[in-house]
Amino acid sequence: MSFPETEVFTSFVSRIFRVDDVTSEDPRKGFFLRYRGHLIGEDSAQAYDQLAESLRQYNAMPLFRIEDERQVIYIAPLQPEPPKDKVSTNVILFVLTVFSVMLAGAQPEGPIPNDFAGQLLALAKSIFTGWPFALSLLGILVSHELGHYFMSRYHKTPATLPYFIPFPLSPLGTMGAAIIMRGIPKNKRILFDIGIAGPIAGLIVAIPVLFYGLSLSTLGTIDPSPNSFIEGNSLLYLFAKFVTFGQLLPAPVEPQGIFYWIRYFFTGGPIPFGGTDVFIHPVAFAGWAGILVTALNLIPAGTLDGGHVIYGLFGDKSRKAFPYIIGLLIAAGFFWSGWWLWAVLLFWLGRVHAQPLDQITTLDPTRRLIAYSMIIIFFLVFTPVPFMLLA
Repeated sequence: MSFPETEVFTSFVSRIFRVDDVTSEDPRKGFFLRYRGHLIGEDSAQAYDQLAESLRQYNAMPLFRIEDERQVIYIAPLQPEPPKDKVSTNVILFVLTVFSVMLAGAQPEGPIPNDFAGQLLALAKSIFTGWPFALSLLGILVSHELGHYFMSRYHKTPATLPYFIPFPLSPLGTMGAAIIMRGIPKNKRILFDIGIAGPIAGLIVAIPVLFYGLSLSTLGTIDPSPNSFIEGNSLLYLFAKFVTFGQLLPAPVEPQGIFYWIRYFFTGGPIPFGGTDVFIHPVAFAGWAGILVTALNLIPAGTLDGGHVIYGLFGDKSRKAFPYIIGLLIAAGFFWSGWWLWAVLLFWLGRVHAQPLDQITTLDPTRRLIAYSMIIIFFLVFTPVPFMLLA
């Protein structure tokens, strides 16, 4: 690939950037010119767009960076158009997930056989009774993923349709879904918009589903039961049960003080056997699960939605929080072992942050306010101990 002389690129850069020095680099590094200096105007997003438009005719693009507290512009080869995705894969996975989630929500009539094959047959025969749970949970997950997808389309950032992950014979029947960005977001504002669109869209559906499901639920006594579990509390779920039933649940036999509730909220114990709790309707369970999924996505690490939030706010400084997040998950694992798996997954995958093309442009005041609001929402929906066995 041939490029014009350095002076031509420098003339474009000089329109928006006070150049202190220019360095030529090997294109195999991903760029071939580096300019250090400072932007002339205050609108870095507009400056990026202006320079990108000038370079497009030469099959080149700018990268805005901050290095050693200095603004840097790299000139790199223009990214090729991403390949077309096969939608058939998305459709097949979605159909499999529908059946898997319906199986998870199935309500067999009569006694359940003790053997695995008999249990599976009973669930298969009653699979269509699982449609309220499946419709509720998949409605939340589809809303979440389409929030990401349509925001990506709005900002002209290539992305795939959602890939749903079936997980048969599990409590939820699915491991969620994900879209894959095929292009690099232009700046932190766009990355932030794409990141928060999913949790916001998901919660808009999940909260009404939760309240409606709780209205269909009943109260009962908590008794030991092999292979059964009680769902954990988030502050939002605790509030929803209080609004619906007029009391904090699960309620112990004898009234307890604030320290009991703090202990139970963070450790899941002791389980108040003989006390009162909601016998959750499948629709309410779907709403609860949707809120749990939102909380998991808002963990402030890596390429999770929460990672995009804190990266938009703090840039590369957000990486400093990663060891503390892993440490908190390991500590939480002593009360729910599932957090240890999350710690391993995040340690493996969560150290990578999405890197927008323009890392100089920061969030505007409105987005910063939304970002801090999303951090508050994370604490409201986070469930320290998602499941407790009633054995």
